[in-house]
Amino acid sequence: MTTPLARQLEHGEEGRAVDAFKLARRTFLKGERVEMQALAAALETSRVTLHRWVGSRDLLLGEVTWSLADAALRHARAETRDTGGPGVAETIERFLDLILAAPYIHAFVDREREIALRILTTQSSPCQARLVQAVEGILAEEAGQGRIDPPLALPDLAYVVVRLAESFCWTDLIAGSDPDPRKARQAIAALLR
Repeated sequence: MTTPLARQLEHGEEGRAVDAFKLARRTFLKGERVEMQALAAALETSRVTLHRWVGSRDLLLGEVTWSLADAALRHARAETRDTGGPGVAETIERFLDLILAAPYIHAFVDREREIALRILTTQSSPCQARLVQAVEGILAEEAGQGRIDPPLALPDLAYVVVRLAESFCWTDLIAGSDPDPRKARQAIAALLR
């Protein structure tokens, strides 16, 4: 899912939409609720104009959460020492550890449980779609090096890996159990044997 704001961010453009994104991101990182009215007031514009710049609040939060998830995934990948299926599984475990350690994610999930789950775990938001694409890139890299033999088409496999990760990351919200990135690693490693 590519939004007009995403295209501007991708190309390093400046402008009012990017200003709104940066302000929303700073607010989110402080653990505060991102309010469209407050953003509009801070940017000295109307809510209607703000919506024209960034889309809905959900889309804006999707862009904000993806920017943070992308950085965490890149860091996790850079820290991964293993290769092949075990390396993909290690990357995902490290990524989940980073996500679960982020106080701003806890604040968001605690404050807006249903909205957070929708933004973090469904295709209605840019966050999950881009995470699937990023994981597909990791899988393609490993397959291209001959280190995994994908049991499914890469887009489908990436989706399954992300859904497994989400299941163990957000299990407290879904089933009332404790999150366990280690179990996600085990499940993904078993899938990629």
